[in-house]
This record gives sequence, C-alpha cells and structure tokens, in this order.
Amino acid sequence: MSNEAPHTVGDVMSAQEQELPASIQIPVIKGEMLQLRPARIEDLDVLDDIDAFYGAATITGRSGDAERSVVNSWVRDSVAWSLGDVDVEATLYAHGHTRTISWTMLKKVAGSTSPDDLSPIGMVFLTRVDPWSHSARIQVVLGRDFRGRGYSRDAMPRVMTYGFAAAPVGLNLHRIWVTVPEKNTRAISVYQSLGFTPEGTLRHALWDEDDAKYQDQVIMGTLADEYDPVRALDAFGMRMNPENPGVREALAAHEHSIEIVRDHGDGTMEVRSLEDESADVAAKTASEPVANEVKAQKHHHVDSDDADKEQWPYPEREDNNTTATSSKRAWWRRLGRGRDRSTQAES
Repeated sequence: MSNEAPHTVGDVMSAQEQELPASIQIPVIKGEMLQLRPARIEDLDVLDDIDAFYGAATITGRSGDAERSVVNSWVRDSVAWSLGDVDVEATLYAHGHTRTISWTMLKKVAGSTSPDDLSPIGMVFLTRVDPWSHSARIQVVLGRDFRGRGYSRDAMPRVMTYGFAAAPVGLNLHRIWVTVPEKNTRAISVYQSLGFTPEGTLRHALWDEDDAKYQDQVIMGTLADEYDPVRALDAFGMRMNPENPGVREALAAHEHSIEIVRDHGDGTMEVRSLEDESADVAAKTASEPVANEVKAQKHHHVDSDDADKEQWPYPEREDNNTTATSSKRAWWRRLGRGRDRSTQAES
C-alpha cells in the first residue's frame, strides 16, 4: 500500500506528466433528494437487494449478469484507488492507464426523523478517467423501484460539475461522455437535457434481447466549455449546493458572464442581462455567427479572436461552411469567453 497522502485526480491531471496519482480522496456530494458518498465493497450486495440490474439489457445493452460483473469491477477499482492499494500490473491489464470513481446514491429513509438515516438506491460512476485526454464516462445504476423519479437528474449534474472543475478542486476533465442503446430513447432525452450532444453511432454494437436482433449504440458527450452546471440543474427545478466540489468555480464562471455589452454598430451600445442575452443566442442556429458583439463584465476587455484561438486548445472543424470549434459556439461559453478557467473563486 502506498504511503502517499490522498490526492485529487486534478492534482496530477493538470501536470505535464499526465499520470494519475497512486491514491485519491473521493468527495461526498450532496443533492436535493439524495447524497453521494464513496462506494464500498459491501454496497455491492445491496444492489441485488434493490434489483439494480433488472432490465439492464434495455438500459445499457448488457445482460444483468454482465452488468453486475462490470459494476463489481468498477467499485473494487474505486475502493482500491481511494486506499492507495491499486495492483498496478493487474489494473493496467484490465483498464489501461485509466481509473474509476464510484459513489453510492443514498436517500433518506421514509418516515425517519434522523437526517443520517439513509438507504442505498443505486450508484453513479465516472469510469475510464483518462489523464491523457482528460475525459471520463459517466453512468448511473438505480434500483428497480427508484427509476423515473429524478434521482439521476439530481446526481449527474453534480458529479459532472466536480469532474469539470479545475484542479485541485475537481478532476480538470475536458470531456464527459455516455453510451446508450438506441432503443433507450428516454435516457437519450435525459442526457440531451443535461447538455450531452449525440456524437456518433456504433452500428449493431449491442444485442437487443427483447426483439432478438442487433441494435446500434449511441455515443453522446459534452465538453467543459459547453456544459452549464447551473442550467443543467435549473432545468429540473434543482439548485446548486455551494458545499459541493466545483460549485464555487462554476458560479465564478457565471460571474464573468453576468453583464454583456452589445455593440449595435451605429454608435450605440446596450447593456443586457445574461438571461436576455442567452434567450437571443439560443434562438440563433448553431452555425450562425453572433455578429457585432463585444462581451465584457463591466469594464473587462475580451480577448481578440486571434488571441482567443491561441488560448483554446481545440481543433478547428468545417461545419456548414463555418470554421469554428464546437466549444466556442456554446452560448454560455461565448458569453464568458476570455476568462481564466484556472482561477479559483474566493471563499
């Protein structure tokens, strides 16, 4: 077992060597309906008790037994990593240079008056945490009786906020992605409401057990400069908890975007609120450039396009005859363009 002190993933993911630490301290994350704590080995037995693998073929495209086996390996990998007890050789063989972080989802026991009386209802995972590409995959596993009640929508944005937050508070991720069977249209809709964009399809990658035929697997993802943690929760009537990791950083990002100055090109300028501006930008097509805009917070000067291009390490791509990066076209990032993501909010 390593004698090193626990780190956050971001401590090392922000370094040039881009290697994961020997151990990490997985944070507790609090939602409105539930609480997430680091998963434990004994929690695996509870997943069977709450029938968490029921319908796995429809939800993830794997059989219940296969899903159970995968989740088992994720939890054990997460626990070993938090203890600094990773078998490096075995892990490299099974997962390459990536790791897994697992949380158990807990909700208050009905009828209990104690806030500490919590029962497991499922798990949420960040798998394939990759220090090279700064990416990770997110997945939720819920007990049969706890599905469709909003628990995923409460948990996922908070985990993603932690994942995207700059080091050392968060994981300093650039991309979070999911995979979903094409038949699971409900999950696809939820992911889109959280800011995920369909990125591609793996043809006939999964077996459809109900119809006894192959089905496609949809890949969806979102980038740090596209994801808006405030709106991801607000869309479902939920609020951010300032005690959670990454929240202060997310709110600081919005502080840089509270006030926008629009240049009308006729010698007049208009100061607009974030809400008014976001409504206008959202109404425009994704490929249409927002013209004649000068974005600033009070008297802050926004970088020029050339300077901005040097600052953002994203590839250029041709889309509808417009050369741009997808992250730059994200409306909320455009409003806050020019800010330094490494700057931490004052407590």
